[in-house]
Formats: sequence, C-alpha cells, structure tokens
Amino acid sequence: MLIARLIADQPDWETRLRELSDALASGGMDVQSIGALPDLGAVWELRVDDGDKVQLLAAIDTHIGPCDCLVSGAQIEVPTLFVSDMDSTMIGQECIDELADFAGLKDQISQITERAMQGELDFESALLERVGLLEGLEEGAIERCLAERIVPTPGAEVLTRTLKAKGARTVLVTGGFHHFADEVAEWLGFDRVVGNRLGVSEGKLTGRLDGPISDASTKLATLREEAAQLGESARVLGSGDGANDIPMLEAADYGFAYRAKPKARAMANGRVDRGDLTVILSLLGIPKDDWVVS
Repeated sequence: MLIARLIADQPDWETRLRELSDALASGGMDVQSIGALPDLGAVWELRVDDGDKVQLLAAIDTHIGPCDCLVSGAQIEVPTLFVSDMDSTMIGQECIDELADFAGLKDQISQITERAMQGELDFESALLERVGLLEGLEEGAIERCLAERIVPTPGAEVLTRTLKAKGARTVLVTGGFHHFADEVAEWLGFDRVVGNRLGVSEGKLTGRLDGPISDASTKLATLREEAAQLGESARVLGSGDGANDIPMLEAADYGFAYRAKPKARAMANGRVDRGDLTVILSLLGIPKDDWVVS
C-alpha cells in the first residue's frame, strides 16, 4: 500500500486529481481511496494498492504539477527524529556565498556553489576551493554576515519547535560552517549541530578548514547514528535541497526536498515546491492548533 498526501492549493485541483486517479488506474495502480483529511485544511490523501513510489511521484508531476506532497509505503506518523540541511533549506541563503560578498568574491564563489549543489562538481573539492578564496578575510565579517544577511526560511522555526514539542530529536547537519550553524540552531531550536569549521588565525580566515569535512556521507552517517540511538521504531524526517543531501533524503522515512535542485527533488519522496516549511507539518498529519508559534 502506498499513501500519498498532497496540499490542494490550486484552483483546478479536483480536475487534476481526477486525471491523476484515472492515470494511475490506467497504469495498473489500484486506487483504494481518495479524499480530504479532516482537521488538516487543504490536505488530501490518496491510497494506492500495489504501487511504485517512483511511478506515483512521476504521475503526480504529470497531472498535478509542482506541489507539496509526501508519498510513503507505510502509515504516516509524527517522526521521532528530524535531520535537516541548513543552507537554502532552514535558512534562505548560502552562507559561503553571502560571506564571499564581504571579500568581493560573491559572483565567483556562488557559481561554484551552484554547480556543486546541482551535482556537477565534487562537493569536497568545491568546498575547499571556495574556502581557500576566503583566506585573509576578517573573522568579524562572519558576525556582520549573520546579522545582515542570514534569515530563516519561512516556517523553519515553527517546523522545528513543533516537532520538538511532539518529542522529536532535532539535528542540523550541514556542509556549511559552525560559525553560522550554531547560531541558526539556537534561533530555530535544534538539539545538535554537525558541520565544518573554518580555520581562523589572528582574527582572519586561514583559507582552510579546521577538522574533518562535513559532506553528504556525514549527513547520512549522522542520520543513521541518531536513528540507531532511538531504536528500530524510530521514524525519521529529513529535509534538504541539493545533491549532497540525496543520501540523507533517501535514508529518511520522509525525505523532503525543499524548493530543491532537480537531482535532489527526483530522489525525495516528499516535496515542498509551493508552500513554506510548515506544509511538512500538515502532510505529517499535525493540525495547526498543535503548531508551536513563537
């Protein structure tokens, strides 16, 4: 049994849904039930017998178009672990690109960032190249960058604090830097932070990292480590937007691609294409009355 939940926020929603249902039936996927979920606003649920996730997601793309949705092979539950990427997911910026602007290198570095997130460049070599270009930048630029440039993604704090209130452990794991991530984690309410450390000497960036590299394998290892500590019954939510998030998204029970690059979106069973991060709460079945809003 496959369960698909979708946010019905388009004017011709019922027509699109009928087309989806007919297409699934024509493709040999038996639609067992379809309907709105009470107390969850615009969330509709579709149950399909003997289905395939990839086929179902492809049909949703064809007949619904970009939307906010989740496809699961088991009953959807509130997760006990939430592991998320930071840049362009929990915050709206790529920190290294914004920091590069203080060194007059934003255009040069942001091009490398974009290619790495699209999966066109090796993440480690792209990271080291970008960090190297920042050699000599005053460490104080980081504080200014945080204050002037870095803003949480809409819905990020509500998502994190609501999941915490429901008993979930929350982990921010990033290919970015602790100088930023530690502060962002405090803003949003994360329990743990995993990331890279920028080398600093005499108040200036050295152009090197201090310690091991946090990359796609780190994100996956962190998810597995945290899930193992919670036991076999743990349900894991992951969120990210780029190619280096793919292993983490695939390993999560609910892997959400947020406004994601094509490769990451294609590998995720959850997608946020239209709304803000609070739609994840709706798709998980958490009504608005239970959301933690500061």
